[in-house]
Amino acid sequence: MIKRLSFISATIAILAASLANVSVAQDFPNRPITMVIPYTAGGATDRTFRALAQSSRKYFPQGVVVENKPGGSGAVALASMLAKEPDGYTVTVIVPVIQRASFQTKFAFDTVKDLTPIIQVAGLQYGIVVHPDSANKTLKNLLDEARSKPGVISYMSAGLGSGGHIYMEEIAAANGGIKFNHIPANGDAQAAMALLGKQVDFIAVTPGGWESNVKAGKLRLLATLGEKRMRMFPDAPTVKELGYQVVHLTPLGLAGPKGLQPNVLKVLHDGFRKGMEDASFTSVMDDMENPIMYLGPEAYEKGWAASNIEERERVRKFLTK
Repeated sequence: MIKRLSFISATIAILAASLANVSVAQDFPNRPITMVIPYTAGGATDRTFRALAQSSRKYFPQGVVVENKPGGSGAVALASMLAKEPDGYTVTVIVPVIQRASFQTKFAFDTVKDLTPIIQVAGLQYGIVVHPDSANKTLKNLLDEARSKPGVISYMSAGLGSGGHIYMEEIAAANGGIKFNHIPANGDAQAAMALLGKQVDFIAVTPGGWESNVKAGKLRLLATLGEKRMRMFPDAPTVKELGYQVVHLTPLGLAGPKGLQPNVLKVLHDGFRKGMEDASFTSVMDDMENPIMYLGPEAYEKGWAASNIEERERVRKFLTK
């Protein structure tokens, strides 16, 4: 009898908790949504999601608040979100670099199983940039010199395992296994400062690190890694059109913790989707030449899981010595 009463009590407690969760989900959101960005303010990712937070505020009753939590290739931001209740009030920006980092460092969380992908938003461009005084006027010149001097030609990316790092190693592998000297920076801005000071031979980072300096003639853009030339730099060819079959736009999106209620997930997706369609957001993406790459929750979940497999292979090929 006691066991039966205990079972009934436990069942009632579970049902009560479930009903409470449903009630909270139906009332969602009744306070601001916090969007955690895993990079410092001012970079391409930050600009993208600050624009989305601003354009989406009108679709969330209490607005969207942005927090920058850089570090650990996105691990700091992700861990801070996972430490909160899975109620939808805290979401974070996810980028494939966090998947690569998870195969190099043991995390207390799983970058696939512990997340609920909400919406894929955009893709980031990358460029290969030299100092104006460099003798290398083309990407071919640069690769030829690197081939003749294994391990001597140095470059900076935004960090170990960053998009620029991986993509340059792919280009090197596609050209007979060229050996570069990779020096990881702490973000695009630091890489650009190093190149301006001629501390490295070139950089491979997003436009946030070089756009203004290239326009001012302080740096020179050799090539970009998108499908087509950037409108603001029409004279810079793509890596693909130069004959190197490497094309990359790093996908960016938003995720919440696992366990989001379906209604909460829908509200988050729909609000940010409307924000993506807002002219204030599309104009910023157009100015940055960041292509919008929308995926809804189901497609993004599948894409994020597939990306995890691809990034594990990239780590094995390019980052495991």
